[in-house]
Amino acid sequence: MAATYLPTLKQLQYLVALRDTGHFGRAAESCFVTQSTLSAGIRELETLIGVVLVERTRRVVRFTPLGEGIVAKARVVLREADELADMARAAGQPLSGEMRMSVIPTIAPFMLPRILPRLRADYPDLKLYLREEPSAAACEGLHHGRTDCVLLALPYACGDVEIEPLFDDRLFVAYPGDDHAPPPGPVVSEDIDETRLLLLEDGHCLKDHALSACNNPELRGQATMLGTSLHTIVQMVDNGLGVTMLPEMAIDAGILTHTRIVARPLLTDKAVRNVALVWRKASPRERDFRLLAKVLSDAQR
Repeated sequence: MAATYLPTLKQLQYLVALRDTGHFGRAAESCFVTQSTLSAGIRELETLIGVVLVERTRRVVRFTPLGEGIVAKARVVLREADELADMARAAGQPLSGEMRMSVIPTIAPFMLPRILPRLRADYPDLKLYLREEPSAAACEGLHHGRTDCVLLALPYACGDVEIEPLFDDRLFVAYPGDDHAPPPGPVVSEDIDETRLLLLEDGHCLKDHALSACNNPELRGQATMLGTSLHTIVQMVDNGLGVTMLPEMAIDAGILTHTRIVARPLLTDKAVRNVALVWRKASPRERDFRLLAKVLSDAQR
């Protein structure tokens, strides 16, 4: 009987990484190998199955139709392999071994410095690998098996996932510390000058939360969308270029320190985002994720 040769998980990982990045160098970097190692692994895979999966030119990496199909199957195989490892980890000590967590940019810099020291102290055997990325990329990575769980803000459509709510994060309106600032106390959306509103660009769920909180169609049409971070927008507000909306966790973390900005709570029913931890349904590590969610929630109090 002829020997049967099967692709290795490493070869499938290389192929998926190349499809995700579209570049041999970046794919190799994401897999922590050299470019020649990754390229050789994909060539070995092509030789093994006897077909070309990737058309290589100097400028473009193009997958053949069969290559696209095999990438889709490879994602399933890699995700199942991850779950095998998860089953073994779940049988051991809680919150131990490797865990990959994506965190959205409007949470990561304000929450992680507070929670990471506690995690290191209480769970020294946990190796938590963090990835900061917008909600859409984080949820896509979760379903493709690139990450194990996601720390994000709801409401957001992340697909068929398990959700563990952590806490509510109120929204505030930030004004320059000059005549544009209203008197102390809550403000209503009608008091916001839509022509001066600065928000993050599409892809950041905080922008959608802010617009939803205002429930004012004119704001969506008039607000200026900026491809930048909250820290940069804060500097623009401090220089009198407009107003913005900030989550309470950012204010508590000191984002307004050394500025003249004043923040007022927004008085609407939707002036809050719900911070939550999500993971794939039926994950063998559900116990770990719920324990992690409790640690994250407790650390925020």
